[in-house]
Amino acid sequence: MAVAPLAVAMAPSKHIPVGLELYSVRGELKKDLMGTVRGVARMGYQCVEFFGPYYAWTLGYARQVRAELDELGIQCYSTHNDLNSFTPQGIDKAIDLNKILAARYVVNSYPGDLHTLDDWKRVAETLNKANETLKAHGLRAGYHNHDAEWRPIEGRKPMEVLAANLDKSIMLQLDVGTCVAAGSDPVEWVNRNPGRIRSMHLKDWSPQKQYKVLFGEGVAPWKQLLTAAEKTGGVEYYLIEQEGSDYPEMETAQRCLAAFHKVHG
Repeated sequence: MAVAPLAVAMAPSKHIPVGLELYSVRGELKKDLMGTVRGVARMGYQCVEFFGPYYAWTLGYARQVRAELDELGIQCYSTHNDLNSFTPQGIDKAIDLNKILAARYVVNSYPGDLHTLDDWKRVAETLNKANETLKAHGLRAGYHNHDAEWRPIEGRKPMEVLAANLDKSIMLQLDVGTCVAAGSDPVEWVNRNPGRIRSMHLKDWSPQKQYKVLFGEGVAPWKQLLTAAEKTGGVEYYLIEQEGSDYPEMETAQRCLAAFHKVHG
């Protein structure tokens, strides 16, 4: 069950939950975490992903958050973490917090300022070692890309180096917007990595408004991408993410969810 709990659970219905990366509502979250999570659940989001500041929680507070999630009937399948969560000094707390939240993936969301392909290989080594520890607790590591991973260094894209060096059980969480912004093809990437794209950040992008566009208003090929994710990528859950828009955070989240349902059905 620890190997692919979500995939097993979702296989019969092919239903893919759609959630919100809570960085999208970071201002509201900072003011009132529980109230914001309740508001997100009322919109119809089925899961949430907590980001960096969650690591500072006490275990007692994490239990309060879990109780709220259970009351609302929504899940937290993954969290975003810096590299400290994958080191011997930081991994124990990451494990404790993620087990309380009933998460499945501890995702590295930023590897630091890297300059060479050897730097990227060292990140893969760190995550591979951490993944062995996480496995013993029913968890898996994950990696979340930004745009730097798609920009060649020494003639090769760091994302290709990561995919080649990371254990296959480590999730490659695709951030669509940054992939598109860097000029890479997200559909081609999903098709090249079957079964490894277990979640995606549904962020759009356009040359004119950059990341300020709502879902579906940019240039990302959503219909083809969602089809590839479900047919080939092994996606278990989607996460809408928005860095900012012309609307308030909560309205932005609501508009993006409505747009997703129009595209995905």
